[in-house]
Amino acid sequence: MTRGPATPLPPPKERRRLRESAALTQPQLATQVGVAPGTVRAWESGRTTPRGRKREAYAKLLKTLAEEEAAQAQAPEPEPEQEPKPEAEPQPQPELEMEPQPQPQPVAAPGPTALTPAQAFDALYAFGAPALVRQTFLLTGRREQARESVERAFQAAWERWPEVARDRDPVGWVRATAYEYALSPWQRFRPRHRHPEPPPADPGDRTLLNTLLRLPARHRRTLVLYDGVGLDLPETAAETEASTPAAANRLLHAREAVAARLPALADPQVLHRRLAELASNERLRAAEPPAVRRGGERRARLRTRAAIAFTVALIGTTALTVRTAPTHYEPPVSPGQAVRGVPHRVAPGALSDEELELRQKLRDQVQDGPERLLPRPE
Repeated sequence: MTRGPATPLPPPKERRRLRESAALTQPQLATQVGVAPGTVRAWESGRTTPRGRKREAYAKLLKTLAEEEAAQAQAPEPEPEQEPKPEAEPQPQPELEMEPQPQPQPVAAPGPTALTPAQAFDALYAFGAPALVRQTFLLTGRREQARESVERAFQAAWERWPEVARDRDPVGWVRATAYEYALSPWQRFRPRHRHPEPPPADPGDRTLLNTLLRLPARHRRTLVLYDGVGLDLPETAAETEASTPAAANRLLHAREAVAARLPALADPQVLHRRLAELASNERLRAAEPPAVRRGGERRARLRTRAAIAFTVALIGTTALTVRTAPTHYEPPVSPGQAVRGVPHRVAPGALSDEELELRQKLRDQVQDGPERLLPRPE
């Protein structure tokens, strides 16, 4: 399922300025958008980004505030009334020859400066990495694993930057990759996974985190995307690679499990606020963008060298096999068989009289052999 282009939003500082220029408080703006005041505070500070229907409502409200501010700025101020001055007699002016004034040349407005791939990647990382680390922490309950998953996802995005830069939602692409890496079953075999991390200090946050970690991985991911990030149900289903009814069933089961353990979080708005508070209370920091880019490039070089070394070893093994292989057919040697009927060997001993007589007879005979036999006619 494809997602439509996200509605553009002004920077966090500009959002706060528009609200303050309209003389609105955070609870008043939250009431108009339909969210909690803490959510508006997180949006204006840049910790989280609105998604789905909440993003549309928030962007529409900010656009209205910006249009009202622009209309007030363009309204002409009333000029103070001046008393009429008495008309003076016209004085004769000397005639002057006016020289033609040079006309000013139009100056072309400078166009927008194109960002380099590294600058665009750094801007995307600075915008989405802090929020993604907090979201991944809700999935895993491990701070270091959440940071590493987000860094690996951004390194994969840097390796495929032309593809990610053209994506309609680059943050969504990185988020899906980070979630897949964080929830990989191979994580449990790492030595670091055997040592538990210290839980949150607040008892309420600790209970909520334990409740989330008891959910199945698919249900936990669906709950974080819908009630934590604020995606719509079709977007949640598309990111989790499930159908919309399947995503809805997972969401309902996850909410029921959380409400059974924490009845105060049965309301989705309260659950959204508590998830945002749990993620914001942890001190989770992401690395600097240049360090992430260098780490991705280093890993790519190592993989390339490993592939080259494996190819060279394979070629060498093949050449050695060809060199040492036989060039002609050698029939196999048949297995030996036992010979029967041969008398046993006897130990040497003294010769008998007959053997002595035979030996003397052989010695006395001519060594050249018997005479030649000639045929004679009868």
